[in-house]
Amino acid sequence: MSFRSSQPLLKCQFAHRLPGRVRIVCRAVKYLSAEQTDLEDHFSQLRGVRSQRMNCAASSVVLTYDPEAVNDEELLESVESLIQIHSLSALRKEREERNHLLVQERDLHEETLPTMLTRAGIAGALLVGSWFCRRAVPATILGRLLSPTGFGALALAGPIFRSGIGALVRTFLPNADTLSALAVVSSVASGRAGSALTVLLLHDLAESLTAYTMNQTRNAIRDMLSVDGEEAWLSADGEPGTPLVRVAVSELRPGSFIVVHTGEKIVADGEVVSGRVLVDQSSITGEFAPAPREAGGKVYAGTLVVDGTATVRVESVGEGTAVSRIIRMVEDAEGKKAEIQTYADRFSAALVPVNITLALAVFFCTKDVNRALNMLVIDYSCGIRLSTAAALSAAISTAARNGVLIKGGGSLQTLTEADTLILDKTGTLTEGKPRVTSIATVSGAYSREEVLALAAAAEETSRHPMANAILAQLQRVGGRIPRHQEVHTVVGRGVWTKVGRKTVRVGSKRFLNEAGIHTHPMRDQASKLFANGESVVYVASGTEIVGLIGIRDPLRENMKKALNRLRLGGVDDILLLTGDQEQQADVVARRLGLDGFESELMPEDKAKVILRLQAGGNGVVMVGDGINDAPGLAYADVGIALGKTRTDVAMEAADITIAGDNAMLLPATYGLARHTMEVIRQNFFVSVGVNTVGLLLGGLGLIPVIVGATLHNASTILVVGNSLRIFFYDMHETKR
Repeated sequence: MSFRSSQPLLKCQFAHRLPGRVRIVCRAVKYLSAEQTDLEDHFSQLRGVRSQRMNCAASSVVLTYDPEAVNDEELLESVESLIQIHSLSALRKEREERNHLLVQERDLHEETLPTMLTRAGIAGALLVGSWFCRRAVPATILGRLLSPTGFGALALAGPIFRSGIGALVRTFLPNADTLSALAVVSSVASGRAGSALTVLLLHDLAESLTAYTMNQTRNAIRDMLSVDGEEAWLSADGEPGTPLVRVAVSELRPGSFIVVHTGEKIVADGEVVSGRVLVDQSSITGEFAPAPREAGGKVYAGTLVVDGTATVRVESVGEGTAVSRIIRMVEDAEGKKAEIQTYADRFSAALVPVNITLALAVFFCTKDVNRALNMLVIDYSCGIRLSTAAALSAAISTAARNGVLIKGGGSLQTLTEADTLILDKTGTLTEGKPRVTSIATVSGAYSREEVLALAAAAEETSRHPMANAILAQLQRVGGRIPRHQEVHTVVGRGVWTKVGRKTVRVGSKRFLNEAGIHTHPMRDQASKLFANGESVVYVASGTEIVGLIGIRDPLRENMKKALNRLRLGGVDDILLLTGDQEQQADVVARRLGLDGFESELMPEDKAKVILRLQAGGNGVVMVGDGINDAPGLAYADVGIALGKTRTDVAMEAADITIAGDNAMLLPATYGLARHTMEVIRQNFFVSVGVNTVGLLLGGLGLIPVIVGATLHNASTILVVGNSLRIFFYDMHETKR
């Protein structure tokens, strides 16, 4: 069962075309009725278009146009581009419809986590009790259903029965609970209540883990990004000198003016109207370098003012902010993940009805109850479910021993099917710790050590990450900071101080130029540093430039080797999505041999790129480490949080967390997933093969029920034992 349509959601194509008139069809149009008016306005404004008609029910757009002004291929491209703007809305609605039509799953929020855990505990207690208090199996089916363990299993399966039967009534299609209900009833009726209790125990534990993960994700994000209950400095008219009033964030409205100061969290999205500030936007973009913002610049709620003071005109507050959108996207995506079923569930869905059909057919043909019972006793579901659970548990345990946390077995299967890998830059491809990589000097003026010491003097009291890199480098080489006077900061430009009689300036090219210092003597050196992907810090003493300091966030060790291993393992496309500048992103992409990149992205932009790839039929894995990566990690088919510097939010949103900084754990995790799925496929073949032979022998009356049951249980033991081989899988082979 595949949930992906063969026709990409956002792909447009001609249904028919005549000179001056075309009909374009696209699946996404079906889900854009709410946006129809807006889209029709845009269609009518396209060059050469004389009239347009959008039919959501038919998923089509009809355009009449001037053939001399525009051709039909250009129109097709324009229509597709306009529809892609609404990709997020279209995909969300498609998922909702698909979830409604294909399967009606039980909402995890219908029950509390303690209720799920209590039910799992009772199932476990009954299972243990059945082992120590063995009784003769009642001779009748009714007796088995009313036995302590049988009745207990049926009572515990109440929510599963309601959901499973309800799905059949509403959609005429079984869901996962339908399968579980059949497994419980057949196990109890055939005298194997212990198997039923095992199914229930695993079922409730899996749901408990899912519910816990979803709750932890929401709580972590809200705790780390929430601005609720905070206050802001309100200015009546935004003019300098206007008295400020402390007000609650809930009182702010679009158009209000607030003043932000050093060390304060910005509580609303808005535009700077006066002043200048350095803003730590790592919670939004994930980038280490604070961004300078002056009049006309955008700032976002949840970010921190590192330095400076500015007046901000509020544009969005509360649920309309970028932070709130991140929260909603993660919550929505986590809910959609519930539609992914495991390989065993899908396979069992096709095989369980086979047993029922065979039992009825054998009984009506032979009138032999024993032969019919063999058809129920020898079932595929038990071996497939137990061996799959054992394989996934062994894989999760093996991964944990190697520092990889896998939240659920479903992500292992999806990992093997994905063909596209999305990577964040800072903290993922790179270490997230900027350091000095180059020092260039004006010939014959100052040595590299002297340039570094002068820069350190000016940066000594700064909290800027680049300042930290300069100070750390001076300490590494054993240098000393020269005596200097008070340090002064020019927000977004640089810092200056007095060393002896000379003024030392450290910062941007613009900072030095504004002080009348020419930077052209080091123009060529600066170009080389920029081309190498380094951020450049200019250093001047007195009225002359004396040197340049190149700072770069180093690539993570073995990252290129790891990506090469992934390509050999079947990953077709490896892409970079980053909030960093285009030049830095381009250098990293070229060094690692990536297939492409997109830069200067907001978190929601990363999510939209992933959604477009999924709509085109790609299976997407995303690797990230920060809060800004949470939407992408949640919307990807598999999200992976990498490294020691990962945030708690990223870890909660991700399906897989790699605790260490060893990049080779990425291909090692892929390798474990492929090995696990290979073992599961082996188990499927063995279980289906052995039980099919048993069914044939039982149907022909060649074996009694007891032998059929023995054969079935022996095959179950065999495939479970095969699954346990995964405990001995060596991930170090791929890590090296």
